[in-house]
Formats: sequence, structure tokens, C-alpha cells
Amino acid sequence: MPDFEWALVSALNSFFEEDGIAAIAYRLKQSRFSSQFIDILVDSKIPEYYLAIECKSLDARKTSSLYFKQHFSFAAGAHQMVRETDFIARSGRQGILAVELRHGVGKARTAHLVSWGDVAERYSSGMAGISLQEIQSNPPLERKNGAYRISRLDIIRISGYFGLAGGGDILDEELDPDK
Repeated sequence: MPDFEWALVSALNSFFEEDGIAAIAYRLKQSRFSSQFIDILVDSKIPEYYLAIECKSLDARKTSSLYFKQHFSFAAGAHQMVRETDFIARSGRQGILAVELRHGVGKARTAHLVSWGDVAERYSSGMAGISLQEIQSNPPLERKNGAYRISRLDIIRISGYFGLAGGGDILDEELDPDK
């Protein structure tokens, strides 16, 4: 999993640099015997890029769902979903669950971004998890030469921000070729 986290940090920072966005993504240092707030943080004055990202990497051949009991930890007296939802709410960040699906040797991996609000709602309603089919209903991140690429559209599709960065209806212009 750390490889996926580093790949996502690299993709985010490449996107920020290429588009001239004042933001930086970084991984928090992990300690073996203490709980971690979240895998990746993005700092920016631009609200749509002020993010907290939890990463999960699954072998899609061996599971049909991302399960809350199996794939999330219980530490520091609370379930990982509770700890991270609290951190996201208290920090004011937009939460994202990034899921990498490994499909076996010779088959390309895919990564999908899922809104943290959707995942947290499932957890709080007592659901067992989120199916791979539901995860895959979110478009996969682009891959180029084996590396993930992230665009503004990938982020706003999940975070729900429209037109905040740059102060205009940039999304409308991106989606409407006649403008």
C-alpha cells in the first residue's frame, strides 16, 4: 500500500505544479505502534484542494467489497472510520477515499476516488462496506506510463466544489466545448 500512497502524492504534486496551483500533497510519517490520522494531506488556501485522503489497495480478484471490519483498523479505542471522520470534520478538509484495485499479473491497476461523506454514511448506517462495483462506478484515474494522473475534474467530482478555484465557472468551460 505505501507504493499507492506515494504514487498518489506524486500525481497530486505533479498536477499542482503543472497547473500552477498553490497546494502541496504529502504523506504523514507512520509509526508502528500509534494510530495515524490519515494517509495523505493536501494543504492549500484554495478550499477545493484542502484535502484529507485515506488510501486502500485491494486485490480485486480476492474480494468483492471494501469491508469496514477487514480493511480498516481499530486502534486508540475507536474504529478507523470514526477517527478519520472526526479528523476530517475538525480540520475542515474535504475527505476522499482513494481505492487502488489490483487485477493480477499483466493487468493494469485502477484507482478510484470516492467521497468520504458517502463512505462515512455507509459506515454510520451499519453497512458492511462498499462493493467493488460501487467503487468502480467512479471513473478511474488516468494512468500514463504506469503513473497515475489527476486532474481538477477528478477532485471536484468527489469534493463537490464547482468554480471556486480561479473565481469563475471554469468547470462549465471545461465541460462545454462551445464556450
